[in-house]
Amino acid sequence: MTTLTPVLTANWDRSDSFTLNGYGEYKAAKKALGMDPDAVIQAVKDSGLRGRGGAGFPTGMKWGFIPQGDGKPHYLVVNADESEPGTCKDIPLMMANPHSLVEGVIITSYAIRANQAFIYVRGEVLHVIRRLHAAVREAYEAGLLGKDIFGSGYDLDLVVHAGAGAYICGEETALLDSLEGYRGQPRLKPPFPAVAGLYACPTVINNVESVASVPSIIANGADWFARMGTEKSTGFGIFSLSGHVTRPGQYEAPLGITLRELLDMAGGIRAGHRLKFWTPGGSSTPIFTDEHLDVPLDFESVGAKGSMLGTRALQIFDETTCVVRAVMRWTEFYAHESCGKCTPCREGTYWLKQVLIRLEKGQGTEEDLTTITDIADNILGRSFCALGDGATSPIHSSVKYFREEYLKHFEIGGCPFDHAPSTAWGDAK
Repeated sequence: MTTLTPVLTANWDRSDSFTLNGYGEYKAAKKALGMDPDAVIQAVKDSGLRGRGGAGFPTGMKWGFIPQGDGKPHYLVVNADESEPGTCKDIPLMMANPHSLVEGVIITSYAIRANQAFIYVRGEVLHVIRRLHAAVREAYEAGLLGKDIFGSGYDLDLVVHAGAGAYICGEETALLDSLEGYRGQPRLKPPFPAVAGLYACPTVINNVESVASVPSIIANGADWFARMGTEKSTGFGIFSLSGHVTRPGQYEAPLGITLRELLDMAGGIRAGHRLKFWTPGGSSTPIFTDEHLDVPLDFESVGAKGSMLGTRALQIFDETTCVVRAVMRWTEFYAHESCGKCTPCREGTYWLKQVLIRLEKGQGTEEDLTTITDIADNILGRSFCALGDGATSPIHSSVKYFREEYLKHFEIGGCPFDHAPSTAWGDAK
């Protein structure tokens, strides 16, 4: 039985966890600033830390792409624009433990030789923005940010930037355009941000959890981190359980844990019900069913079964849920959040939404299943960024696993499910 590994969540039960006093003295940052920057990068490489924002790209390798001695300023940008349905790990992390992120920013910026860093946070989460501002202010007052940090001669300024509330700005180049004051839309790549990012200068863009994980690696050593998880998916991560589960919440555990184990920790599916389908990494990842309960939740194992680990947003749905309705709701979100820059995503998500609304009402035909999969095929791999690809994931996977449920809508001329029992707070018995 895999056990929890509270690192980022270790002090969440403290009433002052979000304060500098509740967090500690930034010992990892002090240690890092006494090392050579390349040694810091190598330590993160040796740890095997992979990006916790969804793509899973090796973090140390990304840092190593930054050209040195180029005479240009370097920037670190933390992607805190969490907003995908089901994804809910970075927001509570920044609320309960913002100093882990700030300390991680110091170490990361030092490693890539950046003297300016930004945290780009979703504008709607005002409570989080205020908490980040308070943490940054505490760090400045304690001499942990600004000039000559720890007497090392290293200077760093950190800005908390509030976005305007666009899911597309979670895409790293759209985030950069937004940060520069432009409309948030993906850029054509190459050049990649490591070469020409913010203000056309070398830039590292990392997820909140990725950066917040760095202090523990420096403090405890790369081998300590690498011993957790699996061979290719090392370390720990925050698994977010939501939906029809007895105790939803954040469960920090080694990568490779299974949903069955997590459900045991969370008290199982709500009483009197059974698992029907779930997402391993948020709504942009292909859905799984009860046959995937024992799939190790690491990048390789989940990928081998046809989905993606993504942000480890485990949305749990029991047998009261209409899969057609759930997919329709997700598709409405992607259609709304498409930036409109490329035709496949702009037009494709719109038509997927229209057809799914009709299907959910039982007004379609079996030919419409071919239509939505054809539309999804013409979006997948043809969009400017990953938003379009993500929008196709629930389409293909739901038709694959629940084709009969789609057909049932046609047979009875409506949805066979009463939607009220599927609400987490309703009487589902």
